[in-house]
Amino acid sequence: MRDPVGELRAEALQALSGAGSPKGLESWRVKYLGRNSELTRVLRGLGTLPLEARKTVGSRANQLRVELEDLLKEKEQALRQTGIAVTGAESVDITLPGRPLPSGRLHPITQTIYEMCDIFASLGFQVVEGAEVEWDYYNFEALNIPKEHPARDSMSTYWLDTPPSDREWMALLRTHTTSVTARIVETMKPPIRTIEPGRVFRYEASDATHVPMFHQVDAVAVDKGITMADLKGTLYEFARRFFGPDRRVRFRCDFFPFVEPGVEMAIECAVCHGEGCRLCGNSGWIEILGAGMTHPRVLERGGIDPAEYTSFAFGIGIDRLPMLRYGIDDVRLFYGSDLRFLRQF
Repeated sequence: MRDPVGELRAEALQALSGAGSPKGLESWRVKYLGRNSELTRVLRGLGTLPLEARKTVGSRANQLRVELEDLLKEKEQALRQTGIAVTGAESVDITLPGRPLPSGRLHPITQTIYEMCDIFASLGFQVVEGAEVEWDYYNFEALNIPKEHPARDSMSTYWLDTPPSDREWMALLRTHTTSVTARIVETMKPPIRTIEPGRVFRYEASDATHVPMFHQVDAVAVDKGITMADLKGTLYEFARRFFGPDRRVRFRCDFFPFVEPGVEMAIECAVCHGEGCRLCGNSGWIEILGAGMTHPRVLERGGIDPAEYTSFAFGIGIDRLPMLRYGIDDVRLFYGSDLRFLRQF
């Protein structure tokens, strides 16, 4: 009489002796212990057998399953001792070195902010931060920009809802970090030398040199006898350290409500080297900051006597600095989260 359980056992033991790799061992497991294995079909067919045969075949089949499972564990243990780990259909050679985990790094804008803070700290400036949600007074009024001033038209603002009782103190997302300067002049006593880095917000269309959210560093120095020469010397030293001694710098007269007189400082375009391109608007230069001698009204609003103290202030667009240093032609690349771009810095 044919013995299917005994035949299956002999076949399985012979096949197991030849399974010398994790892949071969997994194939053996699927064939002899899997859902569609011959042993499983024997167990499923017990219902068609007579009662006595059912008991005998069922008992032997279950014993064979336990035996094969034990032999499988022993074989796996033997493979592990040779340095090969068996986990299902996958295998790992534990003698190989581990895969290195990717390490993060600071965003290029953050790197630029830290470098600028280091430069100005070495020049005697203190780093101060302020609120990104600001009152209209500190963002405009305290900086000599009243409600009817045309300079407000160039700062498309994100206004926030405020209670009716606070209408004279409208809230907004600050349009420049100069709002921190207004608070510093009001709360600190001379001599003052501070820089104020942070994010600012303007409701405007995005292009190669503009985005609705960007970064600035403002600075203010208040003391007796401060002149325009001090301002130019500070900014020339910053440009020399940040861009190198060979990069050309240009000063021109400009207007800003919170300084008098006012100047703009531009750096030679790193993409076209002064020839003209889309980044610099075909001018060969890119403005990076506005500056000047702090307006007497700003000092007066902060409780500082402009007859006794003089002051200079400037604001730098941080996002444009790495563009100028590395020759990047679109500021939006910094905010696209493309690791192929960000990993270069």
